[in-house]
Amino acid sequence: MRRILIDRARRKRAIHHGGEQQRVDIQEIDLASPTDDDELLALNDALDKLAREHKVETELVKLRYFVGMTNDEAAQVLGISLRTAKYYWTHARAWLFREIGRYKVDESC
Repeated sequence: MRRILIDRARRKRAIHHGGEQQRVDIQEIDLASPTDDDELLALNDALDKLAREHKVETELVKLRYFVGMTNDEAAQVLGISLRTAKYYWTHARAWLFREIGRYKVDESC
C-alpha cells in the first residue's frame, strides 16, 4: 500500500505522465489513510530514515498507517506484546513528527 501511495504522489508531481499505460483513479479506491501528496512524500522519506534505526517501529507504523490495523492487531503480526507496540507507536509518532517538521522547513527554503 505504501508503494502505491508513494508512486501516485510522485506521478502527480511529475511534469510528464507519458506512456501508453492505462490510468486507474486512486481517488475511487478506499485507502487506509488518504493524505496530501507532499505530506505522503515527507512521510515516505521519514519512514526510510526511521527504518535505518528502528526496523520494527517502522513496520508497526506501516501496519497502523497504511493498512489500518490497531495496535493489538499489529502487535500480533509483529510478534511483540501490546505494551511494546504501544510504546513503539508513541516513539515512532514523535520521531516522525519531528522528522517531517524538518522536511517541511527544508522544502520551504
